[in-house]
Amino acid sequence: FQDFIGLNHYFHNRINYGFNKNENKVTSDFGWEIYPEAIYFVLKELQKYNLPIYITENGVSDGRDQYRKDFILESLEQIHCALTEGVQVRGYLHWALLDNFEWAAGFSQKFGLFAVDRKSFERTMRPSAAVYADISKNNRILLD
Repeated sequence: FQDFIGLNHYFHNRINYGFNKNENKVTSDFGWEIYPEAIYFVLKELQKYNLPIYITENGVSDGRDQYRKDFILESLEQIHCALTEGVQVRGYLHWALLDNFEWAAGFSQKFGLFAVDRKSFERTMRPSAAVYADISKNNRILLD
């Protein structure tokens, strides 16, 4: 028996006749299609288990930080939609605070809200970190 479901979610694949049919209009540095709407469909599928859901990892590899802000905002919007439809989402954790070692790609992928210089270990806040901090501080999304 499980007490809750922990969801790690980064990307999706549209499969048609065994082939990936992602549109890939916008992709992460990992080459994954950026499609925040996908988390809604996963949450709706998990709803049938009638358990609390904690989103334990959700993020995008984006070293230039050009997509992360919108990814966070759009993902949270989709999570809110699922919540209004009765999905028991109890928590959300963005992946990750710092750029880190990824098993499949070493240090090449940049998931962090803070960049990390691997020589000096200096940490530099990315603009998307301020957006996430504001959401966390105010427990809501404040649009400009």
